[in-house]
Amino acid sequence: MRKPSREMTLLLSILDEAYQKQAWHGPNLRGSIRGLSAKQAAWRPSPRRHNIWEIVLHCAYWKYAVRRRIFGEKRGSFPVKGSNWFVRPVTKTEKAWREEIRLLESCHRSMRDAIAQLNPSDLKRIPRGSEVSNARIVFGIAAHDLYHAGQIQLLKRLMK
Repeated sequence: MRKPSREMTLLLSILDEAYQKQAWHGPNLRGSIRGLSAKQAAWRPSPRRHNIWEIVLHCAYWKYAVRRRIFGEKRGSFPVKGSNWFVRPVTKTEKAWREEIRLLESCHRSMRDAIAQLNPSDLKRIPRGSEVSNARIVFGIAAHDLYHAGQIQLLKRLMK
């Protein structure tokens, strides 16, 4: 097994902190949803605004999309029909909420494991259909996680 490059080590570290590892900035994406009930996840600040549940599924979708984009995989294999934003909940049960948290986890793990296998030269490559390098795409998905973690923190405060 080859030793990861310094650039890859840094990108994976940024990805890990944004999603689940302890970070200096406060809650990451996984931390922001820890302990939430289905009722809390389904709460909306107003009728046409996204809830936490929708944000979680949106993040899972974009982890899938990042993997697909970097590796040139076909569209259409995301387990939920549609793309980008999904109206949730379909069924407001704890089981349904936990299943979508597991989907987020699965999409993150699949994406992260695939990214970890990239060669340093792959980081500079611009994938088909993209305007930015793989390194920027990875950095961007980490920023995406943090952006939505902040939204979730705000929604939790508004809920009170």
